[in-house]
Amino acid sequence: MYRVISTCGRAKRSEFTTVHGTVQTPVFMNVGTAAAIKGAVSTEDLKQVGCQIQLSNTYHLHVRPGDEIIKKLGGLHRFMVWDRPILTDSGGFQVFSLASLRKIKEEGVYFNSHVDGRKIFMGPEQSMQIQSNLGSTIAMAFDECPSSLADRSYVQASVDRTTRWLLRCKAEMERLNGLDDTINRDQLLFGINQGAIFPDIRIEHAKRISDMDLPGYSIGGLAVGEPNEVMYNILDEVVPYLPKDKPTYLMGVGTPKDILEGVERGVDFFDCVYPSRNGRHGHLYTNKGTVRLLNAKYELDDRPIEEDCDCPTCRIYSRAYIRHLLKAKEMLGMRLCVLHNLYFYNTMMEEIRDALDKGGFESYKKAKLAGMEENNEN
Repeated sequence: MYRVISTCGRAKRSEFTTVHGTVQTPVFMNVGTAAAIKGAVSTEDLKQVGCQIQLSNTYHLHVRPGDEIIKKLGGLHRFMVWDRPILTDSGGFQVFSLASLRKIKEEGVYFNSHVDGRKIFMGPEQSMQIQSNLGSTIAMAFDECPSSLADRSYVQASVDRTTRWLLRCKAEMERLNGLDDTINRDQLLFGINQGAIFPDIRIEHAKRISDMDLPGYSIGGLAVGEPNEVMYNILDEVVPYLPKDKPTYLMGVGTPKDILEGVERGVDFFDCVYPSRNGRHGHLYTNKGTVRLLNAKYELDDRPIEEDCDCPTCRIYSRAYIRHLLKAKEMLGMRLCVLHNLYFYNTMMEEIRDALDKGGFESYKKAKLAGMEENNEN
């Protein structure tokens, strides 16, 4: 069940109730591609830094350790010891990212595994079956993510196929949720809007998938190389054509600025690898800009990453010590940096929700962006 609590222009403050708990939105989903956040971060850590929901990847878990193994072990929640919602990406993005290893046909996609080269076939039914084995809270529809550089005729054909695939996903999920041995018979299906950078194709697709009355909708195929302003323009055009009484998810986005811009345009859910990936390289988010901890200027800096930050890292450790750990290739350094970045993102989402509750999102957004741009290396 999805309930809008308050609005500020197009921005929505909502809550989404699932079989694994209620998610307060707007929300950032921490990315645990292979059932773990890279950087030695545990599920206990995730709760400590305010994570409500996390994302894992269907393709990667199918390849390793295997979705049937996870099902035998009780499903993904039990496997990774996480009792809050999980969203599983369908594997469709790998159709885009593994372009040299796949072949797309009407029935689905033929892959060569990026791990050992073995042949894999995945279509809408297979994606739903894998996600059902995982038992995630939210399953994403299987789609193709066309390149933002693709020509119009290719994009239109791709979107038409994605629509046909969505109908197959819906039918297969309904079948699977009716089986006695299904781990999560309340699994929810989100559809995905595609159309590259063609607003009219995206709008028409949004209308078509909205008619299917799914529990939620996402916007895919953005933040894949196009200029930010193009992405914002697509959101301006498309979000109004998605159901206002269902959650909207912007896939793979993004930076703090992109999240703020997305919230302003009516987006509820976000995910991105930036906080963990950048953290592992010592690139840290603060309210006064980015700290690049490997810079020599921090060698004797005994301050925390950010003054007044209450994350597990900043409460105890100095910039100088964490920099030493990173230089020495000690895993603890990456772990501490990832924890800080995830805390920053989740805390920002709390601040956004609070600003929406109080009717002050516009002023919050302006102040947040100004602060982060004030000093890009403090």
